[in-house]
Amino acid sequence: MAVQSQKYELILDSLQKLLESRNLQTISVSEIAQTAGIGKGSIYYYFPSKDAILDALVERNYEKPLATAKNLSSQTEIPPFTRMAMIFQACRNSSSEYLRSREGKGTGAQEESFLHQKYLNHLITELKPVLAEIIRQGIEKGEISFDKPDALAEIVLIILTVKMDNTLIPSSREEIENTIAGLVSLLEKGTDNPPGSLNFLMSDF
Repeated sequence: MAVQSQKYELILDSLQKLLESRNLQTISVSEIAQTAGIGKGSIYYYFPSKDAILDALVERNYEKPLATAKNLSSQTEIPPFTRMAMIFQACRNSSSEYLRSREGKGTGAQEESFLHQKYLNHLITELKPVLAEIIRQGIEKGEISFDKPDALAEIVLIILTVKMDNTLIPSSREEIENTIAGLVSLLEKGTDNPPGSLNFLMSDF
């Protein structure tokens, strides 16, 4: 690993460590540098601001599922909804890991809400074009009948990400299953798939 990459990762590790017991607003760039054991100037060599460090940390924590998603977008031999299900599972695993990592931390509800919003925004923003492309491929092959792939991708992502972590709108298991069942039913009707054909999308909820 290059020296530059080592320092970059060290800065991210240091912010993550500080976030375990501190609010983001109270953490300074100087403290991040001190925790990393490097000069403050080195921070600005890699990042223009504290917010940029946080954005990079969020990106790193979702690196694996997003890499999985981008890889699946090119595997056209796999049915589109099967690829979507695989992506959802990878993202759910990362969301679960994130939530476990935040358990028992000394941050307040407002701080948790802000960090969580950052994670969800990144996930939806990065996945939308990937899912839209998979849907577009399905349309071109006649496997999906729908004329707004970008809108469909965004609708599915918003519903699934909110239900995936179950913190923005806390729900019982039954409520989550009912919501996902409703989404699956709408997907089947909106894409001309037979009733019950997309039930496998519910298997991970």
